[in-house]
Amino acid sequence: MHEKLVEIKKRFAEIEKAMSEGDFLTHAKEYKKLTPIVAAFDRLLGAESDLKAARELEMTDEIEKAQQVIDTVTEELKVLSLPKDERDDSNVIVEIRPAAGGDESALFAAELLRMYNLYAASLGFKVEINDLQETGIGGIKDVSFTIIGDGAFAHFKYESGVHRVQRVPDTETQGRIHTSTCTVAVLPEVTTVDFKIEDKDLRIDTYRASGAGGQHINKTESAIRITHFPTGMVVTCQDGRSQIKNREKAMLILQTKLADHYQSVADAKYAAARKIQVGTGDRSERIRTYNFPQDRVTDHRINFTAHNLPSIMNGNISVLVDALSDADMQKKLSEG
Repeated sequence: MHEKLVEIKKRFAEIEKAMSEGDFLTHAKEYKKLTPIVAAFDRLLGAESDLKAARELEMTDEIEKAQQVIDTVTEELKVLSLPKDERDDSNVIVEIRPAAGGDESALFAAELLRMYNLYAASLGFKVEINDLQETGIGGIKDVSFTIIGDGAFAHFKYESGVHRVQRVPDTETQGRIHTSTCTVAVLPEVTTVDFKIEDKDLRIDTYRASGAGGQHINKTESAIRITHFPTGMVVTCQDGRSQIKNREKAMLILQTKLADHYQSVADAKYAAARKIQVGTGDRSERIRTYNFPQDRVTDHRINFTAHNLPSIMNGNISVLVDALSDADMQKKLSEG
């Protein structure tokens, strides 16, 4: 490990020199990545020096302290040296759809949307609704939204899959517990597109946006629907007042979904890499159960249970995200 860290520190010094000479933007991302590694390595070298001196002076307590620091920093460096998912810093596009359960599923979809909005706000992220289809009773038929912020994908990537809710609906007169499900898809927003979308493969329709919005919504065909014939994908966007803005956003969503589709189908290495994560992230995988009568949430991928369900539904899902991230990291370390 030392040899690799020495090379990293040498590279870090080169970057610092280049940045001091004005070439900042070119190296900013690599500088940010290497800074914590170099800082930890410096702490390790300091502790090793302290250990050597303590042994020469036969200072038992100081030997023990220095060894503890070495052990701690060594573990930290193992984590910092793990391959980083290059998508972690990306914005994300999230889609939520009711599955089994009728109206109760649609209501839970609306609660998941609120939960993710509150969690994103707690992280300082911005949320933009791309398309929202409501049921009229407070539920959601379908919603697509973008979460904008540095590290958004890292915080939301474990949410893909089937979310199951168990509770007594308000309309249930005999107190029976119902089970409903929603699907959540989380896609890293693409920044570059390495495949070509042919105009002949697209149909772009305009229509009047639905929902709240006043006279403008009712009179102007500002909403956009793009159909991609080869895959059958359909993307809609009606958030913006401008047809041009909606078209730009819809194209970005389509590019993101196609990038995920083509990688998943054509790139075996990418598919294998996803298996390293906790779960596959597939929408058909039941990942989590929200049990209201028992005030608990269980993530089935790591058999982790958290309580205080009202707090979690109010956006405090970091306890789940942190547990999943830690489990993913430990799995990578064990396979490393």
